[in-house]
Amino acid sequence: MTSNFPEPLVIQPRDSHQCTIILLHGRGSNAAKFGPILLSSSISHLDQTSTGAEHTLVSAFPHAKFVFPTASKRRAAAYNRSIISQWFDNWPLSTDTPPATTPQEKQRREYLPADGLRETSLYLHKLLREEISLLGGDAKRVILGGLSQGCAASLVALLLWDGDPLGAAIGMCGWLPFRHQMEDFVHGVHASEPDEDNPFIEQAKDEDDIPPPVQAMISLAEVLELSLPEQPPRELPFQHIPLFLAHGTEDEKVPVGYGREARRCLSEMGVDVTWEEYAGLGHWYSGNMLRDLVSFLKKHEPDLE
Repeated sequence: MTSNFPEPLVIQPRDSHQCTIILLHGRGSNAAKFGPILLSSSISHLDQTSTGAEHTLVSAFPHAKFVFPTASKRRAAAYNRSIISQWFDNWPLSTDTPPATTPQEKQRREYLPADGLRETSLYLHKLLREEISLLGGDAKRVILGGLSQGCAASLVALLLWDGDPLGAAIGMCGWLPFRHQMEDFVHGVHASEPDEDNPFIEQAKDEDDIPPPVQAMISLAEVLELSLPEQPPRELPFQHIPLFLAHGTEDEKVPVGYGREARRCLSEMGVDVTWEEYAGLGHWYSGNMLRDLVSFLKKHEPDLE
């Protein structure tokens, strides 16, 4: 189901279209609130434009089309089931959130994101394929990322992506849902406990063991109740997509530890992660963060120049 998502906000490139950057907003926001402010934000310590103005993402990347999707409306369990714009439902991650008092409540909180992440991943995959098609089938000219919950949603969608590797991925102030479960597979915790219901078990008997990162992806797909390919892949497309993750050390909504844990888990899964922290920064981006993001993208995406 992808029909409940509003039409994205699209900002066409200043020059010829060579690349598409898809960026997801955070929980409770939307494309109209997130996109224009981000694109008008000044980038620290970049050479000024020919008119003497400060650089923005638009001036830094004149050949990029920016696509800002808007999340569908969902009930938020932590807020008396109020209906808000969110990519998936999740319990707040802030340090002042009271912990679950029972194992049942802990499990309920852990699995809250599943339904929304399934629908959002399918929607983002459809959006990616559309943009790739518009660029002549060249996935390397498409970039996906987001802020906060938008970062988390994009990371999950990228782990489940089965198309050609994208040019790059970016995430700000985010985290990795279902990280604990995936880490168990990466670290071999389930190695001695094969699942006889796993459709890949019979195929794997005649092959080498399924690589741990692929096992982790399969476990994620099963949690989200997504269909799996008939043949298990030997590697993930995400392992060939450079990823930029950035986080403020004073983030009160998604403490920086969540970002560090996401970086560690994804690195262990073979993803090429560039990690940056910003002292004193809260739950938002800064001119310095945007500067580093621009440098990262120019390094990995020549079509942006």
